[in-house]
Amino acid sequence: MNRRSFLSLTGTLTGGALLLPDFLLAYGSQSNLVIGEQCLVFIQLNGGNDGLNTLVPIEDAAYFYNRPKIALSKDEVIGKNKGMAFHPALKSFAQIQQNGHLTVIQNVGYPEPNRSHFRSQEIWQTASASNQYTNNGWLGRYLDFQCNEHNPTAGINIDNIDNLALKGEEPNAITVKDPNRFKVKQSDDDRIKLSDNPQLDFVRKIAGSVTEGAEEIQKALSQSKQELSYPKTGLSKNLEWIARLIKGNLNSKVYYTSLGGFDTHDNQLAIHKNKLTELNDAVFSFYSDLKTANALQNVTIVIFSEFGRRVKDNGNGTDHGTAAPMFIIGGNGTGKIIGNNPDLNNLDSGDLRFETDFRSVYASLLQDKLQFDYRKIGITNQPLKGLF
Repeated sequence: MNRRSFLSLTGTLTGGALLLPDFLLAYGSQSNLVIGEQCLVFIQLNGGNDGLNTLVPIEDAAYFYNRPKIALSKDEVIGKNKGMAFHPALKSFAQIQQNGHLTVIQNVGYPEPNRSHFRSQEIWQTASASNQYTNNGWLGRYLDFQCNEHNPTAGINIDNIDNLALKGEEPNAITVKDPNRFKVKQSDDDRIKLSDNPQLDFVRKIAGSVTEGAEEIQKALSQSKQELSYPKTGLSKNLEWIARLIKGNLNSKVYYTSLGGFDTHDNQLAIHKNKLTELNDAVFSFYSDLKTANALQNVTIVIFSEFGRRVKDNGNGTDHGTAAPMFIIGGNGTGKIIGNNPDLNNLDSGDLRFETDFRSVYASLLQDKLQFDYRKIGITNQPLKGLF
């Protein structure tokens, strides 16, 4: 097994207890991440969320003209503000914005957009250009700079599968399905000595670090408690785990999770309502939990999708599009709507023209929240002004 394959194996812990052979146990040390108060929490909406029916240009006649089957009426949308309004399922988003804790960035995308789910997600996760391919994610590259040696809890991905955004040269992030069950089965003999085999010693060092990562997660869980009841949904449970780890002082800089089901080619009104309700309720519980713990100012929640949907409906749904809004909650953001309302009369082959490059948002997050020079990881876009 080569080194990169082993890193992939040890950095992916998606199930219950991690069972390690005796010879892999307990050797090595973990270099702590540079500790700071700020952390980022990403919620990725997989499938291409329809931004136009999420934050609706309710005063634009072209919206109703292009969407005769799925347009939301002026009577049902909520939180009207400068010609825009939220989907009725996002009542808590409207409340968070009224509280001054939600910033909306309109028309976020990138040049030469790709309408493939896989490729567009890859572009967002690596911060690459449309015609550029890279093996490591933008957050993984950031963590490589931040960690003196590899640190398995520098980034936490609460999900069933790995996320490319967190992949770096070193395994500085762990994918965990259920943090409460993420434990290492110890051996009675944990006094492993260095051998004359460098590859074996490397394996032992990585295994020891992963062991410590599991211990750190359990320690954080033991130091926190459930402040309020979350809804009984998958995203809610994931965000509840993240809240517990933050309140338990795990000191990870990046947390990541996702919600699927946004590929609404058919039966969009019902499906989209259900998915946005799940998102709304989970995020509001997480937001309320952080406020109760006086942690909201230290946590920046970033909600995005790999692309939006086409402006014109297909009869009962929408097909893959381009630009869409991003939502930023907490982190002492400005609480504004940044950017112009979508221009439905100036389209690019039937799709919205992007106004803000998503890498400008990344640059602002790195610079203003994590005090990191975004240029070190290859981002050349200037930070988005007015976000923080």
